[in-house]
Amino acid sequence: MSSEPGGRSGHPNNNAGGVRRRDAAGRERNRSTGRNRTDTAPGQRTRAADPARLVAFEVLRAVSADDAYANLVLPARIRKHHLDRRDAGFATELAYGALRAQGSYDAILARCVDRPLSEVDPAIVDALRIGVHQLLAMRVPSHAALDQTVGLARAVIGAGPSGLVNAVLRKVAAKELSEWLSELTAGLSDEVKIASIEHSHPEWIVRAFRQALVAHGRDASEVGALLEADNAAPVVNLLALPGLGNLDEAFDAGFTPGALVADSALSSGGDLSRLDGVREGTVRVQDAGSQLVARALAGVEIETTLDGGEERWLDMCAGPGGKAALLAALAGQKGGWLLANEPSVHRAKLVSQALAAVPEDSWTVRTGDGRDIGREHPAAFDRVLVDAPCTGLGALRRRPESRWRRTLADVTELGPLQRELLASALEAVKPGGVVAYVTCSPHVAETIAVVEDVMRRRGDVELLDAGQALDAASLSGDVAAGNHAAAVPAHRMMAQLWPHVHQSDAMFLALIRKNGRVPAPAPQDDQK
Repeated sequence: MSSEPGGRSGHPNNNAGGVRRRDAAGRERNRSTGRNRTDTAPGQRTRAADPARLVAFEVLRAVSADDAYANLVLPARIRKHHLDRRDAGFATELAYGALRAQGSYDAILARCVDRPLSEVDPAIVDALRIGVHQLLAMRVPSHAALDQTVGLARAVIGAGPSGLVNAVLRKVAAKELSEWLSELTAGLSDEVKIASIEHSHPEWIVRAFRQALVAHGRDASEVGALLEADNAAPVVNLLALPGLGNLDEAFDAGFTPGALVADSALSSGGDLSRLDGVREGTVRVQDAGSQLVARALAGVEIETTLDGGEERWLDMCAGPGGKAALLAALAGQKGGWLLANEPSVHRAKLVSQALAAVPEDSWTVRTGDGRDIGREHPAAFDRVLVDAPCTGLGALRRRPESRWRRTLADVTELGPLQRELLASALEAVKPGGVVAYVTCSPHVAETIAVVEDVMRRRGDVELLDAGQALDAASLSGDVAAGNHAAAVPAHRMMAQLWPHVHQSDAMFLALIRKNGRVPAPAPQDDQK
């Protein structure tokens, strides 16, 4: 049976131009890939929507019209249209690729449409985007990309719009992507603007990434590699909860050992639910950078327990529960206990689900505002994680629509909350204890500036070497190599992971120790 969706859906005309098949990654294969083959006889034109392309289109529409998240919409659409593994791979690459490259593609389309793109029906624009991605960035024959995208437009949007889609995509198909990018950047001298067009990121993000690289001792010229890493499909990272799970089944299924952190594995994808550990919750999907910052906090030396008693840990912003589960497992190994706090009732339930695989005597979930904990439970915890709400600019490769949705105003809006949470954490930690301030964003205003502002208001705190802690928690022992020496002196104690260097999300870590007299052991309160 052919793996081409059109063949399965009972529309023989979908195979016009030769039988198409998809390889294991979901890419279409065809002996003839010449860019000039764009003509299809009227009687052979596709008049139905190919299910894989329809899924990609529906994802783009949900993102554009409903402000949805692609990673949440896509799995449901794949199930709804009963895509097999290859077609699901094709739909995933088409949807995510079109979203990541939206800025560049829209600039190309603006050269091919006879009116401002903002005046074109948004549904037509989304159809054009998936057509452009097939033509310029996927190994899909030009005639197939045109025929199938026009067929999709005809079936879903209407016959009239399909004519516009056909005409515009023929103009797009006349040039390679490199030719289009050269044309779009011709005459420009602004490096930020050029990088924005070539790598499909908003200019403000390009500028922020350049500033963050320099602040952490790297060269601004690395920004191109960083942006390229954002545009690459990320691998799946698995974590075996320490003392509870193992990865033998994953390795038997073709996963490879992670190089950054212990008890981790990597894969390009597949159905993870087939793994018993994933179903049981002892094996979890979690980016290697997230694993590493949690382990760094767990491994740093503290000076809080006079009698070698139980350590009390706090995850102040625990939802949806990935880091909380790892911290609870690590705390359990040390005879400790974790309070996982989450202000949202719905996300607090997700935290409880994530923690279900960890023995119940190792954790408790609290639903409430983390900013209140420092006042309600002062000097109560040995280790505190503040995984602060942020713009998520460090995970753009996993959230393809986020770069177009976020604005510089979001950075400004989140700043006060980030500072208040860190201030609360410093009240909640015991003297001699450590707070880890973490963001999934490298933006200096969300990272270095927050830490410096909060520490400036206190005289009883000091920075620990976060890079050294990451090194100690990693498998290689040299995660932070190259960061310290060239960094601004005041920033050398803070650490930043990078997608193009560490193949992880761009996680920021600062470790802050609270100084002062170590208190005598206090009676248990009602937190546990």
